Amino acid sequence: MELIFATHNRHKLEEVAALLRPCDTVKLPSDFSFNDEIPEDHETIEANSAQKAQFIYQTLQRPVFSDDTGLEVMALNGAPGVYSARYAGVGCSFADNMEKLLTALTGIEDRRACFRTVVTLIIDGQQYQFEGRVDGEILSERNGQGGFGYDPIFRPNGYTLSFAEMDMHTKNTLSHRARAIRSMTEFLNTQFPCQ
Repeated sequence: MELIFATHNRHKLEEVAALLRPCDTVKLPSDFSFNDEIPEDHETIEANSAQKAQFIYQTLQRPVFSDDTGLEVMALNGAPGVYSARYAGVGCSFADNMEKLLTALTGIEDRRACFRTVVTLIIDGQQYQFEGRVDGEILSERNGQGGFGYDPIFRPNGYTLSFAEMDMHTKNTLSHRARAIRSMTEFLNTQFPCQ
């Protein structure tokens, strides 16, 4: 099956493509000459994920999936949450977001956090959602060069490395996005088996 991933982020595409079935191919909207901004202006991760998938499905009329992820920090009452990508403001960089978060946690011992991803799949007009979650903690400084987003300051429970220090295979075995995509893949195997 050919699926469109409702994102312009090639890092995400590489991560997700490694998790799909051999019979699936994944493309970006830009592969269909669509380069406009994909809206995500709702108040929950679930609603943002659905909004992105619905927007691309209505635009391109092809099977599509999207994801929305939030980093939820317990000591900050779940912030940055749905605002994770723009925590430091519109047009901010991942580095800006990390800096704001590290500053907000200055002097706070409770650094528990979780990454939560919701994937929305639309096939033949029908919508399905899948969730993945990983618990961990926020480090006091950045570690590692890999990954993207908050990966350099997030260490999953049971590991000594941040997400940014892990190779893609290791990260894909336990990440929030990987867990949500695996749930979607299990659903595809049941409802749309490979021929």
